[in-house]
Amino acid sequence: MNDTAPIRYVDMAAQFTEQRDEIMARVEAVLAEGKLVGGPDIEILEQEIAEFCGVAHVVALNSGTDALALGMAALGIGEGDEVILPPNSFIASAAAVATIGAVPMFADVCDDQNIDPEKVEAAVTPRTKAIMPVHLTGRIADMAPLLDVTERHGLLVVEDASQSFGSRYEGRLAGSFGDVGCFSAHPLKNFNAVGDSGFLTTDDGEVAEKVAKMRNHGLVGKGLSESFGYVSRMDTLQAAILRYKLEVLPGVIERRRSYAALYREYLDPEHVFMAPERDVEFNTYHTFVIQVDCRDELKAHLEEQQIGSAIHYPLPLHLQPAASDFGHKAGDFPVTERQAERILSLPVHQTLGQDDVRRVAATVNSFFG
Repeated sequence: MNDTAPIRYVDMAAQFTEQRDEIMARVEAVLAEGKLVGGPDIEILEQEIAEFCGVAHVVALNSGTDALALGMAALGIGEGDEVILPPNSFIASAAAVATIGAVPMFADVCDDQNIDPEKVEAAVTPRTKAIMPVHLTGRIADMAPLLDVTERHGLLVVEDASQSFGSRYEGRLAGSFGDVGCFSAHPLKNFNAVGDSGFLTTDDGEVAEKVAKMRNHGLVGKGLSESFGYVSRMDTLQAAILRYKLEVLPGVIERRRSYAALYREYLDPEHVFMAPERDVEFNTYHTFVIQVDCRDELKAHLEEQQIGSAIHYPLPLHLQPAASDFGHKAGDFPVTERQAERILSLPVHQTLGQDDVRRVAATVNSFFG
């Protein structure tokens, strides 16, 4: 074990080196064919993802953010409607709600960082149209009680599954619980393109058709537009690469799960909180997040030892300047705010080695003495 070599939080160059031959073969095939927008790779990828997730329809898009916005628009969510979501997600979750004219309403989270079903029910008002569970870190939110809430109140479910492709809860895959499931295939995801990409899952053929039209200017065929839409197509190059990435995804997930298991074995639970795994879940570990006191000092300590880490996310959504019009203040969501001071994401990417994980864990433990 090299105790001095840098351990990057992410290492896209190493990942490309590992996958170079397969990726470049697919890039060259697309360029040689000359179909750079649309074409069979898009349709085949949609079919393959639908089969993987156990859903009827998939629409390939250019980002997870667009999947959220177009999915909600296709469901009829719009001006003045309220959508309940957790305040500890990436800004895109709330931004997608706001950009379609709806209102983000926040509900606090549980110890595992996922939305608290009891807080969701307390946040329901006559204007509530949907809930948006965000399956943070690769762990699916507690969907059984959340679905009970939606059934009691007649609400739509918009899964922000951007971090959880391949994750399972009670045997069902992320993206198969909601009226729509919204995924990102950003380069930092487990299932990742080489640029921005995303897709939407649904069992509703009408919703899929609406989103498919909206992603391409609202066009039907080449010259007829039934309604004004957007440009949110997935590039053919990205689709071709993602078809390969889907083939190797089980191995990627297994590596990440094995590294998470090593962290659980070696990190000192006296000083490091790790949300326990539930019997009903299969976590794909988009991130491995610990909660600690003196988080910033620990992060600096890791940096001194050339070990990368990250914070997801340091400023909750309700305290972002962009959310100032919603009238929230510090203290409104105490669990989220406390976690924002304590969370730290450790390296868990697929090109690590077991010795790297042991070194990270030992360095964390040494900080606490």
